Amino acid sequence: MERENKEDKQSRFKRICVFCGSSQGKKRSYHDAAVELGNELVFRNIDLVYGGGSVGLMGLVSQAVYDGGRHVIGVIPKTLMLREITGETVGEVKAVADMHQRKAEMARQSDAFIALPGGYGTLEELLEVITWAQLGIHDKPVGLLNVDGYYNSLLSFIDKAVEEGFISPSARHIIVSARTAKELMKKLEEYVPRHERVASKLSWQTGQLEQPAKCEISR
Repeated sequence: MERENKEDKQSRFKRICVFCGSSQGKKRSYHDAAVELGNELVFRNIDLVYGGGSVGLMGLVSQAVYDGGRHVIGVIPKTLMLREITGETVGEVKAVADMHQRKAEMARQSDAFIALPGGYGTLEELLEVITWAQLGIHDKPVGLLNVDGYYNSLLSFIDKAVEEGFISPSARHIIVSARTAKELMKKLEEYVPRHERVASKLSWQTGQLEQPAKCEISR
């Protein structure tokens, strides 16, 4: 069955932040999943926020969204803007001072978060936005694209933490996971927060952020 025309597809999200590896990994399925996710965002008329650059899965998902005609925002620390390190970012570039400001800006720009397979950096970004949700800093959905069971061990660890009393069952609900981009997006669209906020009056400290530099990159 053919999918409906993307012009008729409405989403609750305007922009989604994607965390993912700066390498492509060893499996072709990781490559395919990044492109599939990019295409799914295009289909749903959603723009992309990501860490900038054109290397690894980051480059694949951003290029797919850009080629599909959606807006792409790459947020990158000035020290990582050398093309030898990250490659050339497509779309809009927001240059920030450091990694902390990068994460804050990516979160501020986005309505939801998705993690593709990745390494230390991806895990650090993912766990931070999950923690922010637990604290009540935001109620934005957080999704794991669990390609070929890549995140099974992480999910098992989190379930163990719930079992041992370090994570509440309601906070476990923060994480939404699926094996395909289409399934994950459906779950994120339907997500309703159920966790208990630790500090419900916390808010983003956007007023303290420096205004990032903006520039447009052509193909």
